[in-house]
Amino acid sequence: MNFFESQDTAKRNTSKLIFLFVLAVLSLIVVTNILLMLIFGFAETGMTGGAATPSFQFDWTSFLLVSAAVSGVVLLGSLYKISALSGGGARIAEMMDGKLLVPGVQALSERRVLNVVEEMAIASGTPVPPVYLLEESGINAFAAGYSPSDAIIGISRGAIETLSREQLQGVIAHEFSHILHGDMRINIRLIGVLHGIMILGIIGYHLLRGGAYSRRSKNSQGIVFLGLGLIIVGFVGTFFGNLIKAAVSRQREYLADASAVQFTRNPAGIGGALMQIALHKNHSYLQNPNSMEISHALFEEGRHSALSGLYATHPPLEERIRAVLPDWDGDYAIAKVWSAAESEPRRAVSSNREKATAILTGASGVLIADALINQVGKPEQRHLEYADALLQQTPTILLDAAREPSAARAVIYLLVLHQNPAPRQQQLDFLASSADQGVYAELQKLTAEIDSVEAVQRLPLITIALASLRQLSASQYQLFKENFQRLIALDNKISLLEWALQKIVFHHLDAVFEKHRAGHFGKKNLQSSGESCALLLSILVHSSSQKGISKQQAFLAGAETLNFPMQLKAVESISFEDLNAALDQLAQLKPLQKPALLKACVACISADKNVLPIEVELLRAIAATIDCPIPPLLAD
Repeated sequence: MNFFESQDTAKRNTSKLIFLFVLAVLSLIVVTNILLMLIFGFAETGMTGGAATPSFQFDWTSFLLVSAAVSGVVLLGSLYKISALSGGGARIAEMMDGKLLVPGVQALSERRVLNVVEEMAIASGTPVPPVYLLEESGINAFAAGYSPSDAIIGISRGAIETLSREQLQGVIAHEFSHILHGDMRINIRLIGVLHGIMILGIIGYHLLRGGAYSRRSKNSQGIVFLGLGLIIVGFVGTFFGNLIKAAVSRQREYLADASAVQFTRNPAGIGGALMQIALHKNHSYLQNPNSMEISHALFEEGRHSALSGLYATHPPLEERIRAVLPDWDGDYAIAKVWSAAESEPRRAVSSNREKATAILTGASGVLIADALINQVGKPEQRHLEYADALLQQTPTILLDAAREPSAARAVIYLLVLHQNPAPRQQQLDFLASSADQGVYAELQKLTAEIDSVEAVQRLPLITIALASLRQLSASQYQLFKENFQRLIALDNKISLLEWALQKIVFHHLDAVFEKHRAGHFGKKNLQSSGESCALLLSILVHSSSQKGISKQQAFLAGAETLNFPMQLKAVESISFEDLNAALDQLAQLKPLQKPALLKACVACISADKNVLPIEVELLRAIAATIDCPIPPLLAD
């Protein structure tokens, strides 16, 4: 299943979730009505005489009132929980008492997991997700958020201290699959839905306590019975809730395991991690009581249950191991042998250094559209190797700066500083008076060491800096955003490179600070968005001079792949406001409509058989904005 099919499946799973939610609510309505008839029937019997036969009379008015009350309570409970989780992945991590890991940590195991996450983010073309450490001895992990823009990864102490680097890579690659394929959004919705379904049980618990403390009241007996009844309803809700989690989640775990194998090209990594869970004294179990709420989002079951066979959110360990290691003989201890044999020092990547410099600057061949589309959301081991090589050859001063919030702002400013002395000085003077305290000083340190940033390093630095920039306060973010926009407008014109960088940075950060939910599964078709398609292809054609062909020919190369008429737009007629609006509309395309759009974009930039760095950056900016992360484009 490719990225777009997986997104489409996630969209269908959302509909499936709604259907199951409705069935669960209907079941709660029926059970609640039956219990109320029993409770008040017995209560009436008690008032008229102990030997009297309970009277159970069906009353449509009462039934409808109870149904409306149950539906309202469940809906409000779900909406409340979803609202409480509107902070995205960070809110889930806080709920699990996660501690944010920051670069520069002393513990080797913590530095190692940060390095693995950073490499995988660069390899997959997504922002680096912040990593939260759970002080739990069991081996487990999770990804949470509404989209790659606000995603986080949580991982237990047991995982980072027990697993080898390759096994850790397998676990993190599994979580990146959930980030890339739309699973996280469903997982957060599940938390909200389940809270609503179980809210009646919570109300029953409080009614029972209130009735127990109000024995003198004439109605205390009815309150106690009502509380007991709602607790029973709560158990019913929990049962249905767990069935829903199992129905939505179990198959996605197989897909995430398979994606991890494809990403790392090392089935022993994730297979070994699963074996380590079986061997570990605490397995994958978590002590935090909130782990039950996110059990469907975890790498492996967070708790053992007597009914786990019925509504387990994950397939059995043995089945998962055999799915990635078909020849496995059932010996778990082999995972220990793999861990001991692995070399912990950094891999030698001298052979990759040429590859890291060749991409972008030397991509002179034709990009094959189908090959590129197949890479969207499906990074491979060669992308990991490229990320590793690129990190090693990027100046340490830039990497360290991108990993710290104040300096990360300076890195983003550095990327758009003019090469001409006069406008560059104007930009520096502006930042000296407008930037937050300490940011301009960090920029001065960078400019003293770095004249310009190489093309191959720009997007990876942004990828790393985004995680740091998420730590800003709302006011710091607004100032940073205003300064960046004014900085690139000082010369009264915005280049396509500046626009591309701006679009990538603020597409992701607005999702965190302004709650613009990226990753929404849209409903639009390409033909209904024809004007936006024409504008987008036109800007790609105008982004650089065409080698040996006219701009009209390059435009037609892309337009012909879409099979509906379009006209090339004159560059002077395209404003960046129009371009932003066009991309916002195209982001609402159905998942299976997006490959055709990306193929048209690739056809435009490769029509002259010469792909330039600005064209690649524009393509990746466009793909990021419509939530189709493209791994680094590597020369084969």
